[in-house]
Amino acid sequence: MIVAIDGPAGAGKSTVARAVARRLGVGHLDTGAMYRALTWLALERGVDPGAGDALAHLAHANPAVLEPAAEGGGRVWIAAEDATEAIRRPEVTARVSEVSAHPGVREAMVAAQRALMTEGDWVCEGRDIGTAVCPTAAVKIFLTASPEERARRRRAELAEQGVVLTDDEVLADVRRRDELDSTRAASPLRVADGAVVIDSSALSADEVVELIAGLAAGVRAPGPR
Repeated sequence: MIVAIDGPAGAGKSTVARAVARRLGVGHLDTGAMYRALTWLALERGVDPGAGDALAHLAHANPAVLEPAAEGGGRVWIAAEDATEAIRRPEVTARVSEVSAHPGVREAMVAAQRALMTEGDWVCEGRDIGTAVCPTAAVKIFLTASPEERARRRRAELAEQGVVLTDDEVLADVRRRDELDSTRAASPLRVADGAVVIDSSALSADEVVELIAGLAAGVRAPGPR
């Protein structure tokens, strides 16, 4: 069974997806971490985030590897380097939507993601899981929240990392990423056919997890004989 959780930046996908995967006892696939890893590697090697062909080549030559952990999360490797912490840096966040917009990059990443999904059950999070990567997912969720709430969450995360930005700066970046993600030519962010839309603005992470786990349990339950 595949549970696809899509949505914009800051909607809480990672926190929720990890918890749902633990609840269901299945794997957790953070596709955003794969794009972040490529973005980090590009910045490290001086590859222009606007250079689609060069980035696609980099993606094919250096596939991101997700190393799962028993309690969720796990490590992210690329080019034989552990990039787990580095991919969350502000400079990576600022460029990942630009990097992920290139069709060649998405082609490489989608192929890798589909290969991972061929075996076992997964909770997968990203921007295009239900629309492009796995449109036949048993459960499709579009997790969102208001731009202001998503900016508040992002600012809190940055503060924990010692990065201090104003509310206006973070909100502007959230809206910029929304625009890039929803208008790109390759697999733009949108609600997948048949997806359940959950607005988490006024919900706790636990409440969202309960909703999604309940939907998954309904799919898993055997029908009447």
